[in-house]
Amino acid sequence: MREKIFDMPFAKVYPLLIAKAARKGRSREEVDRAACWLTGYHPEELTTLLDTDLTYGEFFLRAPQLHPERDRIRGVVCGVRVEAVEDPLLREIRRLDKLVDQLAKGRDLEKMLGGG
Repeated sequence: MREKIFDMPFAKVYPLLIAKAARKGRSREEVDRAACWLTGYHPEELTTLLDTDLTYGEFFLRAPQLHPERDRIRGVVCGVRVEAVEDPLLREIRRLDKLVDQLAKGRDLEKMLGGG
């Protein structure tokens, strides 16, 4: 079954992640750093992608370099264990969700990303 989130515009979903973090006093730069760590995009690329019709699924499928240590991202997001998500694309999406959740809960970005 294809998830609806795959076909949602990146330009619609990404600002929601930023807003979630901002409600808890975190910055867009922190969300961008987490997203860049996970996907290999540069912050400038994220801004450019917001002006395209790229889908959220394509954002992950076209990621320049998924971080080799991303499997360390574990825990529950949206009621489901990240590491138990079978669909590889949905698992990557949930990993970014989990990073943003942890940011919003006040976790230190450097500790979450293993020093960058």
